[in-house]
Amino acid sequence: MRVLLGPRGGDLPDLYAVPRRPWLRANMVSTVDGAATGPDGRSGSINNDADHTVFRTLRGLADAVVVGAGTARTEEYGPADVPLVLVSRRAEVPPKLRGHEPGRVLVATCATAEHLDEARVLLGAEHVLVLGEDAVDLAALRDALVGRGWGSLLSEGGPHLLHDLLAAGLVDEVCTTIVPTLVAADGPRISAGPPVDVPLSLELLLEERGTLLARWFVDRG
Repeated sequence: MRVLLGPRGGDLPDLYAVPRRPWLRANMVSTVDGAATGPDGRSGSINNDADHTVFRTLRGLADAVVVGAGTARTEEYGPADVPLVLVSRRAEVPPKLRGHEPGRVLVATCATAEHLDEARVLLGAEHVLVLGEDAVDLAALRDALVGRGWGSLLSEGGPHLLHDLLAAGLVDEVCTTIVPTLVAADGPRISAGPPVDVPLSLELLLEERGTLLARWFVDRG
């Protein structure tokens, strides 16, 4: 990969190292025309080798991965090398994330979740975080994960979760991949929800065969 902006030299783990802890970053992919998914509704149909390379790097630098349960289900997530934290108002655990070693999958949910008891049976009560009455308190979630010693947190979306994290002021960095393709579909953008105003500063820009990969830090003024 070519470095277009940022420090020269060093490997990807150096280029993507977190500047401090705790640190929460999101990683999202989109097409040139702004679609976060392909026509099949999955981001997996638009990402490429360059995106996969950075995806693996970011996971390797994370203490835990935070993802919406709907995204995990649609993208057919399996367990990661680090704890995978599902954010779900229903506390429903996708089939592919059941039956694994305790602690590899956690659920962050709320007290009124309809599958709360089932999640506790599947994952163990200590791995089901009840954070809020009717909705997941994302600030409390970040605090709870940091309290477990997980200071480098990676969110992989989806768009609604990214919006909610941004709106709550919890995101420190957004990593983006723009793949050189157009889909002209009606899919979501990388964030979806009511308007937010989150200024960013560009810290790193890489290029590989037309794919642009960037680190954007949230400008907190």
